[in-house]
Amino acid sequence: MCARPAPGSAEGERRHRACARVSVGRAERQRGQRAAAGAVPARTAGWWSRLRRRRARPSPAQHSQAQPSSQQPSRAERAAAAAATAGSANRAWDTAAALRAAEPTGIQREKEGTRPLSLSAETTREIREKEIGHRRRRRRRRRAMAMARQVLCVCALLSVPLARSQPIRYSVAEEADSGSLVGNLAQDAALPPAQLSARRARLLAEDGRQHFRLDRASGRLVVADRLDREQLCAQSDTCTLAFELLLADPLQFFRVEVALQDINDHSPVFPAERVTFKILETSDPGSRFPLEVARDLDVGSNNVQAYSISPENEYFSVSYDSRVTGKKSIELVLEKPLDREEQAEMHFSVIAVDGGSPPRSGTTQVHIVVLDVNDNAPIFTQEEYIGKVVENVPTGSVLLTVLATDRDSGINGDISYQFSEAVSPSESLFEIDYTTGEIKLRKPLDFEAAETHELTVRATDGGGLSAICKVLVEVLDVNDNAPELVVSSFSSPLPENSAPGTVVALFTVRDRDAGANGKVSCALDDQLVFSLRPAYKNYYELVTVSALDREETAQYIVTVTAADAGSPPLTSSHTFTVAISDVNDNAPVFTQSSYTMYVRENNVPSVLVGAVSAADADVGLNAKVTYSLSAGQAAERPWCSCLSVNSESGQVFVLRALDYEQLRQSEVVVSASDAGSPPLRANVTVRLLVLDENDNAPLVLYPAPDSGPASSELVPVSAEAGYLVSKVVAVDADSGQNSWLSYHLLRATDPGLFAVAAQSGEVRLRRPVTDRDSVKHKLVVLVRDNGRPPLSATAALSALLLKDFSDLRQPHGSPATDDQPGSLTTYLILALVSVSLLFLASTAAFVARRLCKRKELKAAHVLDGADNLPSGLAEAAAAGTLPHPYCYEISLTTGSGNSEFKFLKPFGPSLTPQPWAMAGGPSEEQVFPCVPVPTEDVTPDDAGTVSAEQFNRLSFN
Repeated sequence: MCARPAPGSAEGERRHRACARVSVGRAERQRGQRAAAGAVPARTAGWWSRLRRRRARPSPAQHSQAQPSSQQPSRAERAAAAAATAGSANRAWDTAAALRAAEPTGIQREKEGTRPLSLSAETTREIREKEIGHRRRRRRRRRAMAMARQVLCVCALLSVPLARSQPIRYSVAEEADSGSLVGNLAQDAALPPAQLSARRARLLAEDGRQHFRLDRASGRLVVADRLDREQLCAQSDTCTLAFELLLADPLQFFRVEVALQDINDHSPVFPAERVTFKILETSDPGSRFPLEVARDLDVGSNNVQAYSISPENEYFSVSYDSRVTGKKSIELVLEKPLDREEQAEMHFSVIAVDGGSPPRSGTTQVHIVVLDVNDNAPIFTQEEYIGKVVENVPTGSVLLTVLATDRDSGINGDISYQFSEAVSPSESLFEIDYTTGEIKLRKPLDFEAAETHELTVRATDGGGLSAICKVLVEVLDVNDNAPELVVSSFSSPLPENSAPGTVVALFTVRDRDAGANGKVSCALDDQLVFSLRPAYKNYYELVTVSALDREETAQYIVTVTAADAGSPPLTSSHTFTVAISDVNDNAPVFTQSSYTMYVRENNVPSVLVGAVSAADADVGLNAKVTYSLSAGQAAERPWCSCLSVNSESGQVFVLRALDYEQLRQSEVVVSASDAGSPPLRANVTVRLLVLDENDNAPLVLYPAPDSGPASSELVPVSAEAGYLVSKVVAVDADSGQNSWLSYHLLRATDPGLFAVAAQSGEVRLRRPVTDRDSVKHKLVVLVRDNGRPPLSATAALSALLLKDFSDLRQPHGSPATDDQPGSLTTYLILALVSVSLLFLASTAAFVARRLCKRKELKAAHVLDGADNLPSGLAEAAAAGTLPHPYCYEISLTTGSGNSEFKFLKPFGPSLTPQPWAMAGGPSEEQVFPCVPVPTEDVTPDDAGTVSAEQFNRLSFN
């Protein structure tokens, strides 16, 4: 781009016109080169209409002011030149572009007084023919490209190597935001995106730093972190970040190279903000004074491109060129002789401008001091000094010496040496002697950090004249770096059921030394479980070779040793701590094979009776044991619902109160299961024993404890001592000593007449009956168990003392009266007749019902007198004992001929079998209690008889 001249400057106008001519010529040459190379033209559709729309007619005032210029080419000449250029380029687009370039702007048309360009029919036809020819060539080119692509696809399918021979290349601008797209790596590697996750794709950089990130789902390669080209590659012309795309199953590598494009993010910076030159006034025009170049961290076109002086002056100009080393140097050029008497000092600025868009600039202030003498500047004996030194040379050593001479004498010939004021990182490692020029080592060198160091030395005489030379220090490598082991992936913990051959770790080894010093080999310590397997180039895999068992060994310490081939060799080691994760391969184990627990009946609900315990050899969730009742027990054994097991602690609880008489013992199955997937379980049997308590009072079976009148036992007055009057039968639902019963006479009309056996409950006469004894006696027998505290029950008995059975008609408990003999005889006759008839009817009904239902109670017997009773029944009545199927009693009320009957109903079928019966309790026989039938239910009209309805109401069922 040509700078516009300053107003009123003839020299500036001349330079501007010359620069414009050069720029036009350069543009024409570039278009010709593109046309010769077959560049693809841009679209030309509609160019003619656009060209016509640009035409504009000038106003009459413009026509009057327009004057033809003989010094500048006319529009027709510019159009012809543009058409010739378009013809050489053989492209319609270049023709249109040339026409637009040749056509003056609106301002120029106003100055020149010209009209817009119009083309002839011949020119238009020529343009159209060239456009048709270009279209034909473009179709032929497309067909050729399609055939080439098919051939390339066939060649690519013939071979699938382990690693691509050609790397995948991308480019990205520096300072790109995190997450910016670099490219579709899956598509460029010809891999389906699904394989990236299935084959565990990952990026492995040589320096171990992850500048990019791979999205496995889409295969996109994006920027992972801020990229600073100047920090990563310094001022290298090319900056490439290389890494490997690693895929497993099967193992495959792709090398990827991302070129980091520089952006103009740094401004030029001069080493010093102010520079002073002492120049002799006798210096000839054209004399050059070296100036330190401005440093720009950007590269290429973004680096420094031009220098200028501001404000411009007639004495100095700036000139810059590139030396052999590739570094640019600038010089101030004296354009006009100096005159110290006219101007002793000068001040101006030197501006450095880079080639970025927009451009950046840097400025340094220049101070010129005009001197009178010293017309010879120092001269170095060599333009460039080269020195070689090993990297382990001690600090303070002299590396080389620079030497400069000055033909002046005196103070103007005294030369001092110093490094350039722009101290580079390399120059900070060295120091120079101010007077001798010896360059010494200031800090240790490192071949791996930089193989060469370039220095700039300035020699200045006493008069202020100076010279610059370059010093190149080459560093020689020694084996001073041990191998490095970089882990790419490491799997820990490792499941204990991993198969042999499982990859535990993937790592790479490298040595920053060169040659044999950088060749590395790896070895593994004595191991029977792991081994090393080379993977690719300098990659190794740590794999398993045998089965693992966490319960046997929960952790392995594996040491990998890397050694280089130097002399002597250097080694380094890395330790892998491989933890073995648990797999649920052990079921819980109970501490006992079975458990027995005890609980007393009538317990408090939710009482703790014991606990089960199980242990699991696994760890974590696989060892967390939970307890529960085995499934299905609630349906098979309903009583299991009264038990509960705490799932965490294994404690067994009884949820409700138990009754020993209903449940004496039970067995449940408790399961212990872990929390693994799938869970493992173990079962154990828990036996629960219920302990009896004295919670049941004795139950009197005979005489029956009902609400009716007490039954009476018939005792002849002729009975002797020991005569069995009756027997009290009682049972206790408890067990053990709680069910041991004892019988005691609690009350009696005459306690001295009766005695009760403590063990059997038999009521016997203690002495013979006398005439003084009352006819009717009442007894209360106490039945008591042996519990603590004891429980008891009472049984009421009545006994009738009779001389003969004719006394049955006499009222109970009153002596016979002699003043009513006729009335008693009449009563006895009526009673005898009634009892006889009832006996016959009952016998007939009994026989009939026995025939129909042999196992049921069908009839009742009525005793009317001793002469009419069968001998067996009379003995039973006299003795007061119970016959096997039934028993009966007859009692007479005073002044009434109604009888009261008591029938026995079968006891066994209506009661649930008691444990004492099964265990051989108080009696081996089934006991039938008597059921009293009150005489109030029998009407006086039917005295001594029982109707069918009353008979059915009796407790036979």
